[in-house]
Amino acid sequence: MQSFILRHKPQLTIIGGALIAAGLVARFALHSQPAYAAAFIAASVIGVLPILIQAVQALRVRVISIDVLVSIAVFGAFLIGSWDESAIVTFLFLIGGQIERHTLNQTRSAIGALTDMAPQSAVVRRADGTFETVPVDDVRVGDIVKVTTGDRIPVDGVVTSGTGLVNESAITGEPIPVDKAVGSSASAGTLLDDGMLTIRADTVGEDTTFGKIIELVENAQDSKSKEERFIDRFATYYTPAVLVIAVIVGLVTRRVDLAITMLVLGCPGALVIGVPVSNMAGIGNGARHGVLIKGSEVTHRLSSADTFVFDKTGTITVGMPQVTDVRRYDDSIALAPDNAAGTSSASAPDDATRYLVGVEAQSQHPLAKAIVRHFDDVPAPQVDEVSVVTGGGIRAVHDGHRILVGSPRFLETEGVELGPTAHADAAELESHGDSLVAVALDGRIRLMLGVRDRLRPGIADGIRNLRRLGARNIVVLSGDNQRAVDLMTAGLGLDRAVGGMLPDQKAAYISRLRDEGRRVVFVGDGINDSPSLALADVGIAMGNGTDVAIDTSDVVLADSDFSRLPHAYGLAKRTVRNMRENIAIAVGTVALLLSGLVLTSWLTMAVGMFVHEASVLAVILNGMRLLRYRVK
Repeated sequence: MQSFILRHKPQLTIIGGALIAAGLVARFALHSQPAYAAAFIAASVIGVLPILIQAVQALRVRVISIDVLVSIAVFGAFLIGSWDESAIVTFLFLIGGQIERHTLNQTRSAIGALTDMAPQSAVVRRADGTFETVPVDDVRVGDIVKVTTGDRIPVDGVVTSGTGLVNESAITGEPIPVDKAVGSSASAGTLLDDGMLTIRADTVGEDTTFGKIIELVENAQDSKSKEERFIDRFATYYTPAVLVIAVIVGLVTRRVDLAITMLVLGCPGALVIGVPVSNMAGIGNGARHGVLIKGSEVTHRLSSADTFVFDKTGTITVGMPQVTDVRRYDDSIALAPDNAAGTSSASAPDDATRYLVGVEAQSQHPLAKAIVRHFDDVPAPQVDEVSVVTGGGIRAVHDGHRILVGSPRFLETEGVELGPTAHADAAELESHGDSLVAVALDGRIRLMLGVRDRLRPGIADGIRNLRRLGARNIVVLSGDNQRAVDLMTAGLGLDRAVGGMLPDQKAAYISRLRDEGRRVVFVGDGINDSPSLALADVGIAMGNGTDVAIDTSDVVLADSDFSRLPHAYGLAKRTVRNMRENIAIAVGTVALLLSGLVLTSWLTMAVGMFVHEASVLAVILNGMRLLRYRVK
């Protein structure tokens, strides 16, 4: 019976409203007092049933909720013969609940739509070459899936055949379809608007970019800011206090109607709902625009940030560097440099080149990928005993040879003498803004490569927007040489750009800024950025970065689009301001009603309930404004 009543609250609300209307007709048109009383008594009974059920459920878990206060107030009004008050209060409370649920559902739709877009099945190629439809959870890494026009791509992977136009708005927020062909990357949750593709699954299920977006957003809704935690504690004590004060007022004044009215007017509904709806709307806006904020507390910290620190490679640069120069050495005597426009393997590659490719093929670092691409026709041996020195380089052993790959400084720390020629080459390459990768074989330097990245599009505009929104200190930290960092960042309007930074030095720099009282945001994308991401007040990971960086961070820019960062910063500021506006609306409404009750005679229980429900609707609508927020 209880579940039936709660399921049919909308219908009960309509019936209650119809009975109130009938009672008013009976009184003012038909002048029938008995019919008027009967209609309002029926409306009171029907209206209080779902409220009373929810009140009992709350009391069972030792919570004095707003439903408890309203139930007591309605019974009190009923007992003193105020049928009109009890009927109107229950009707307004129920209709306010319906409006509240409707508007909150609209707010949640920005988040719920993500789950709805998650593919449920996939068309997978079988061993005999035919295709069959299977649940998406049954797809495995390496499977070939077929996607036709109108289907959502079920995996992260690479296109192996076909062409098509893919709508990636679920991931990037951008509505313009993107051309896909053989070799193009494809993301789960995106929609094939036109064409037909087969895709090799590289990542499946919850590990896909889209799966991580859904997981992050769902987890974020459970995280609470200090405002929400304060309101939870406040409501725990405030609601029982209102009940006690109302009883005392009734006993002192001997006015039951005054005590009952105080119960209604003291309900903290708008205060309880105002901050969560702002949080939900802010997270929903971010999710739609490729900004994944891991909870309301992160929003609060980001809104107060005044210092932004960026890693360089893969963060302010696109992370797709190219080899620009190759210098070779034989017993520290420089040979003719390679032409970096093509591969250096026109003749048979030497051991140093082959070993370099073998070592770098096992790394996911952007510089390593650039080197493998440059020597794409050099066969890569399976190099043994590879060990990574974080922020420095790589040690390896193969065919009895000791191989070192890293910066010139790393080679020197490993006991390799560079010699004057290599030092001069290093200075020349650095003067061009190149990052350096040196190779030593059995304690002698054999190769030095210049590798150069390029800035992400729109980086300068993004930094200007951060300044406009309140960032007072913007810094770039990089493991590259200082000359390369200076050349890359010139004209960006930075406060400081520091090169030659190892991961522990970056982390120490973050700690020093925080010790100075700065509220620090660190933005990075690599494994070596994880300590800094964890140490900063807010860690932001580029979405195309490593899983470790994404897991360590507080905010993820899903498509690695730098323009999302100002949106995240501005959205956080607007969300926190919206929370405080809602608190002011809620507290102001209660103060207005209680003062009106004391100082005036016209403020009845029905009028007070109407104002109370209006304040609840006001904070919800105010929170929903965040769904439309964009950086101007």
